[in-house]
Amino acid sequence: MNREPVLPAGPTTTFRSWCQWLCALLVLAFAAPACAADDEIWTRIRTGLFADRPIAEQADQIIQLSVPVRAEDAATVPIGIRTLLRPDANVFVEKIYLVIDKNPSPLGAVFTFTPESGRADLETRVRIEDYTMVRAIAELSDGRLYMASRFVKASGGCSAPAGKDQEAARARLGRMKLRVDGPVVYGQPNLAQLMISHPNNSGLAMDQLTRLYVPARFVRRIDVTYGGKRVMAAEVDFTISENPNFRFHFVPRADGELKAEVLDSNDVRFESSVAVREGTVPN
Repeated sequence: MNREPVLPAGPTTTFRSWCQWLCALLVLAFAAPACAADDEIWTRIRTGLFADRPIAEQADQIIQLSVPVRAEDAATVPIGIRTLLRPDANVFVEKIYLVIDKNPSPLGAVFTFTPESGRADLETRVRIEDYTMVRAIAELSDGRLYMASRFVKASGGCSAPAGKDQEAARARLGRMKLRVDGPVVYGQPNLAQLMISHPNNSGLAMDQLTRLYVPARFVRRIDVTYGGKRVMAAEVDFTISENPNFRFHFVPRADGELKAEVLDSNDVRFESSVAVREGTVPN
């Protein structure tokens, strides 16, 4: 980023080459302060979360992040996080921090996993307010930190008007569906999906009819258990898109109940559960 453009020289230098050189110089002049500001944002976030603990970057052997380079819809950007530690490893991924540097709330979610998760993989959809770095930081059970990051071109996702009618959204608020993808296999990570009907209002979006800002109200806590043992928990905010949707894993070892409990920012609780039996497809 500190590389300087080469000045064209010689009597045959054309006007066009001088213009190209000048444009390159201007790009560097404006980009340097912007990059410095971006680095400062991440430095503040990093210090607030982890102090001076080392974070290993380019850690594809531990954590991978999948996110589009340019989002089709900044209010519903798909995010996939994959971890590569073996399910039977003595050290496992205990937490994943989802950070979106330039969002109004940069720490969008903290996901907690246990050995009952089997695999600390996760898929969801998020809002992105500005061109930004998106980061997934894995914290292992022994305290080590690993990070995967990607730059995403998206803007206006947090302040975009709701995609659904607000009255209809309030009527469906709290309805949930919990399902398992495919026949259940005991002793192996099984893929599950939690869908929550909730507007997840950020408080930053204007109602297009009333021209008033819609009050913030969003899902803020999720607890998923199987047979009474925690599988996955999450502290989230309006960074998660309208009608939050999460895909995760759990390891059943006997017949039991997969249960999700949700708490929103108005302290209203919702829950859903599904009975799980080996070889069946719970619904």
